[in-house]
Amino acid sequence: MENNKNQLVKQIDVLPGEMLSLQSHFHRSEHWTVVLGMAHVQKGDDVVLLKKDQTLVIPKETKHRLANKTDLPLRIIEIQYGDILDEEDIVRYDDLYGRC
Repeated sequence: MENNKNQLVKQIDVLPGEMLSLQSHFHRSEHWTVVLGMAHVQKGDDVVLLKKDQTLVIPKETKHRLANKTDLPLRIIEIQYGDILDEEDIVRYDDLYGRC
């Protein structure tokens, strides 16, 4: 993970059959690049399938969720852009791990 004042770079791994929470952010947008596997992404009302080397931008305040519906590992590189880049800027709407 690398960061500076207005940018944070993270590697996110999602195990086969798992998904992250449905969430949004008020202070940041995100740019995702798939580097391994295939991602099923809920972005607003749309579902997008991303393969290796494909990218997607999640604008501020857009509900989104990342899922791995395959039997293989999924890895994305996420670049966050914005004024606030911490975990306090997460609004969760649905979460398998009870963090809502």
